[in-house]
Amino acid sequence: MNFDPNLTSTIFLVATAFSAAFIAALWLSLVFWTYRDIRKRSRDALSHILAVLVVAILFLPGIIIYLILRPQRTTEEEYQQTLEEEALLQTIEDNPLCPGCGRRIQADWVACPSCHTRLRKRCHNCGKLMELAWDLCPSCATAAPGSRRENMTLDDALQTPLPDEGELLEEPGEPG
Repeated sequence: MNFDPNLTSTIFLVATAFSAAFIAALWLSLVFWTYRDIRKRSRDALSHILAVLVVAILFLPGIIIYLILRPQRTTEEEYQQTLEEEALLQTIEDNPLCPGCGRRIQADWVACPSCHTRLRKRCHNCGKLMELAWDLCPSCATAAPGSRRENMTLDDALQTPLPDEGELLEEPGEPG
């Protein structure tokens, strides 16, 4: 069998050209991939430039260095994790604490079951819960017993008779 030296050199030349084209395409695709990846992971323009330069100059060792040094999470993953942490903190902060013992209490509790501290009072008119410090029911706008009335002098307050217990439960304007 005779081997033609021109055919062998032509095959070698085509294989070399194909390998060079493949390596150039691989190099270029790694540079583009690095640029796209670092944009997802960082907002710093300097880190974008440095990452692309490391991969462009060092090629395969550069991509290994970049993979070691790149930020672990993307900015989207960081944002999602921050949202999850905020939601978790919000659910923790939504449950109020007892001022007496510091344990978690529910919003509709009148007293703390642990230390028996009074947390809320009921409106004498509508029966809904209101904070202890409130002088006015937010549901029915009725003044709480013992609260200060506007434009009332001390003499007027002393002359006004206190309502009977049965009168407290009646609706205003309805006869008993």
